[in-house]
Amino acid sequence: MDIFTKAMWLGTLIFMGFSLAKDRQKTKKALKMALGMGRGMALNIFSIIFAIGFILTLIPPENIATFIRTHSIFLATVGGALLGTVTLVPAFVAFPLVGTLLDAGVDIMPSVAFLTTLTMVGVVTLPLEKKTFGAKFTGVRNGLSFIFALIIAIVMGVII
Repeated sequence: MDIFTKAMWLGTLIFMGFSLAKDRQKTKKALKMALGMGRGMALNIFSIIFAIGFILTLIPPENIATFIRTHSIFLATVGGALLGTVTLVPAFVAFPLVGTLLDAGVDIMPSVAFLTTLTMVGVVTLPLEKKTFGAKFTGVRNGLSFIFALIIAIVMGVII
């Protein structure tokens, strides 16, 4: 466990102690509510994790690299961005995956487009996000994230 994670756990325990000392009943009620919300979202979260694993099994990084490498830089960037929108993947999974693409000879712009959409846009997570935040927010957030992912990819392509 890294120092940041340990600090987060320590901070959580300290503030939990303060909360318990101040009002034990409210703290217990809040914890019960949080547990209930967690149970309600558990099926959706497990479905998302399953979908991520299934998609990465169906589309291995080598196939993604081959698809992106065989097109013009513009099509590869847009294609990489679209491939990245399939699922929302945590950064600790996305960075090594993109490293594999770079090692396979994929240009930086499509790789960055893939990475940014992979971590910011998620079609698989849309139902959960829509249920939690509403359809309008979900649509605007994912649309803007996609646009900004392309902008970031272009900027990184120019810089690097």
